[in-house]
Amino acid sequence: MTVWIIITFLLLVSVGIWSMLTFYPTFGARPTSEERIRHASITPFYKKGKFVNAIPTDMRMDMRTMLSVFRDFSWRQPGRKPAKPLEVVDWEKAEPASETANRVTWFGHSAMLLELGGKTLLLDPMLGRAPSPFPAIGGKRYSKRLPVRIEALPQIDAVVLSHDHYDHLDYGTIMQLKGKVRRFFVPLGVGKHLVRWGVDPSAIQEFSWWEEGEFEGLKLVSAPARHFSGRGLAGRNSTLWCSWVIEGGGTRVFFSGDSGYGPHFREIGDKYGPFALTLMECGQYDERWSNIHMMPEETVQAHRDAQGGVLIPIHWGAFTLSVHDWRDPAERATAEARKQGVAIATPRIGEAVVIGSDTFPTEPWWRQV
Repeated sequence: MTVWIIITFLLLVSVGIWSMLTFYPTFGARPTSEERIRHASITPFYKKGKFVNAIPTDMRMDMRTMLSVFRDFSWRQPGRKPAKPLEVVDWEKAEPASETANRVTWFGHSAMLLELGGKTLLLDPMLGRAPSPFPAIGGKRYSKRLPVRIEALPQIDAVVLSHDHYDHLDYGTIMQLKGKVRRFFVPLGVGKHLVRWGVDPSAIQEFSWWEEGEFEGLKLVSAPARHFSGRGLAGRNSTLWCSWVIEGGGTRVFFSGDSGYGPHFREIGDKYGPFALTLMECGQYDERWSNIHMMPEETVQAHRDAQGGVLIPIHWGAFTLSVHDWRDPAERATAEARKQGVAIATPRIGEAVVIGSDTFPTEPWWRQV
């Protein structure tokens, strides 16, 4: 009798897990067999039903490394998050005809509001409470509020996504935004999540690496990144990840998405540089997973490889997803930028940076927290 009770319990647990993965909308959608065939026909970076990086990128960890990661995450080390909530700068819409019309505003982590060529774009708009499929139990955002309420945002001409991880593609945010967004530009496979969440398929355009697109005077190019994808216990690497080249009004911006360092940055610079501004991943790194997340010194080198003008470090300042001090990304990146003679902007959350201007925020504000 005891054996049957255990078997019944395990079956119920298995059914519960399957049901959650199948019906819980936050996990998104899985590709069909027809979509897998289409992906394989579009890009050489899709093999055996999975997207792959352009160069070998080992993400496996041996037992000793996994135990060290578990130990480090379990140890409550001071400095992993701010001692008090971060203050933010209230966002204000620029006048279309002003000299500051081309600008970018950092909302924390990798969420950016890009105003370029008369268009308003949101890049990786994770504007939720926590980067988790269950936000109520995830790590909280460092700031108590955003620079602007989602309902107070103007019409968004386009949302541009780099990949489908929870800290970049947030279900709750999309559900609030989708009614005011005209277009979604995403890597291959990511559109499936959006369709499940009620976005009109005709408003979604998917890109493979090096594919170019035009949107009302803007040029967008989906470029390589060195990373991975996935939203649940299954489906890893079933969608593509990418970086973006965005050009409008004669100004080019590069958005790295998430990426380990690699030769693709130089290739992007050779093909599409120079860039007036780069938005480069810098945070949530560790030597143990440096193949998929750059170290801060590599962030600066990647900016130089891409032929960037001003560098804004992103992917920090909002959530704790690694074991480093929350201030380290900015400290290390600014130190390396000074060493290499790179112009680096360090805006507060909500503080706008005018693209192409000789003046931009450089204050080390994080030291005052």
